[in-house]
Amino acid sequence: MANISSGAIKVVEVIGISKKSFNDAVVQAVKKASQSIKGISGVEVIKQSAKVEGGKITQYRADVKLAFPVK
Repeated sequence: MANISSGAIKVVEVIGISKKSFNDAVVQAVKKASQSIKGISGVEVIKQSAKVEGGKITQYRADVKLAFPVK
């Protein structure tokens, strides 16, 4: 996941949400997490799911793990 030659990394799991697509849900997860986590170096998509209403997808969700270096 992360490309760190030495030291340690921390991994956190977050869920991104989008009305557009699964890809956008991943982007939103990284974007939102980047506001409080500095130096995100990798993302792994664990699971994708969607909310359905009236036979249509109304919300895409991406459960992701984010890696960043421990300082």
